[in-house]
Amino acid sequence: MESRQQGLLDKEPLKEVDEDMVSEVDLNNTVTEEEREEMENELTKLEEEITTLKQVLASKEKRHLELKQKLGITPLCELRQNFTKSWYDMQTSTAYKKTSESLSTAGQRTSAAFSNLGNTISRKFGDMRNSPSFKSFEEKVESTVSNIKSKVGGTGDAGSFEEVLSSAAQASSQDTPTNNVTENSER
Repeated sequence: MESRQQGLLDKEPLKEVDEDMVSEVDLNNTVTEEEREEMENELTKLEEEITTLKQVLASKEKRHLELKQKLGITPLCELRQNFTKSWYDMQTSTAYKKTSESLSTAGQRTSAAFSNLGNTISRKFGDMRNSPSFKSFEEKVESTVSNIKSKVGGTGDAGSFEEVLSSAAQASSQDTPTNNVTENSER
């Protein structure tokens, strides 16, 4: 490894003579005096043109602002117009259209799934109501209600399960206790 370093790098530090040579190198030596004057003249002209263009631009911007004010175009109106244009551009973009179509399809599929779920649940309740277990339960409830009515002094004809449930619901709504204590104390 040491043999490679000797070929690429000198181990001796720079001498003063080497430093003087580096500082005396003139990079502008390749440009003649005439070319240098031409470049300086061109640079001066460019700087003048830039200054002129800046002045022209400033006057054009001032006129632009004056015309907007006369036409009643406010920054808020410009913002609104930019927003409207951006919104329109977004809606007409292919990404927006694809996303909109995807969401529409997803909504339709979700609606169909909920509809199928509702139909399935309804069918299952119908099946359950027609099942032997439910019919047996319904008969037991009807016989129990019939027994209770006959003991309480009812007619003995219990009716269907739906009639019994509706009469029980009506009876419970009529029998709700009122706050008699409050009414009596207020009198």
